[in-house]
Amino acid sequence: QVQLVESGGGLVQPGGSLRLSCAALGSIFSINTMGWYRQIPGKERELVTTIGFGGRTTYADSVKGRFTISRDNAKSTLYLQMNSLKPEDTAVYYCNVKWRLNGNAYDYWGQGTQVTVSS
Repeated sequence: QVQLVESGGGLVQPGGSLRLSCAALGSIFSINTMGWYRQIPGKERELVTTIGFGGRTTYADSVKGRFTISRDNAKSTLYLQMNSLKPEDTAVYYCNVKWRLNGNAYDYWGQGTQVTVSS
């Protein structure tokens, strides 16, 4: 059983910063890709950023230069440092981990944490 537990969301003013964390619990294959997605009510969930086991990262154009993803493999924890936040960053942020092993695909999600950027 795999569980992803997110923390760090909240209310912040435009231009402010937040740091999200995601603790991965359970039997997780070490060679995986972790990422953050976000969703606004009425819209599809969108990819924000991903990081591979070796540290290779991808970012959505809308967050490049402002958000930084990182991971601590020893602690099975994922982080998202969000700087220069904008009102359009307001969303529920979800942690994700996925991997393939012996022909099977594994894909797990956290419960989501609300980020609100407002003055």
